[in-house]
Amino acid sequence: MKTKPALMILAVTLFLATSTLVTAAEPAVLRVVVVKADDVNAYVQQLEQGRALLKRLGSAGTVRAWRARFAGPDTGTVVVSVEYPNMAAFAADEPKIAGSAEYQTWLKGLDKVRKVVSDSLYQEL
Repeated sequence: MKTKPALMILAVTLFLATSTLVTAAEPAVLRVVVVKADDVNAYVQQLEQGRALLKRLGSAGTVRAWRARFAGPDTGTVVVSVEYPNMAAFAADEPKIAGSAEYQTWLKGLDKVRKVVSDSLYQEL
C-alpha cells in the first residue's frame, strides 16, 4: 500500500517535467513593425512609455527598437519588435491591449511621430 502514494508522486512529477519540456519547446512569436519616423529620438521616447504600459498590463512581450545599419537602400529603417515566448502568450496579450483605453490612446498618439510601413507576425522555426 505504501508504494501507491510513491508511484502517484512519481507519475505526477514525470507529468509536470514532461509538460514543462513541451511548453519550453513551443516556438517563440515575433511581431515586427517597420516604421518611418522623421524624429527617431522622439519615437523611441514614445516607445518607452509603451513598454511601461505593457509592463503594467502584465504583457509577456519584450519590446525592442532597431535601426538598419547595413541594409542597402533600407539603411536607416526603424523596426520595432515585440517578442513573445509562444503564440499562447501573444494571444493572451491581445485582449489586455485591446481592452486598455490608456494603451489605445498611447497607440493612436504614435501616429504623430511615425507611419507604419508594415506589420508582420513571425513564428520561430
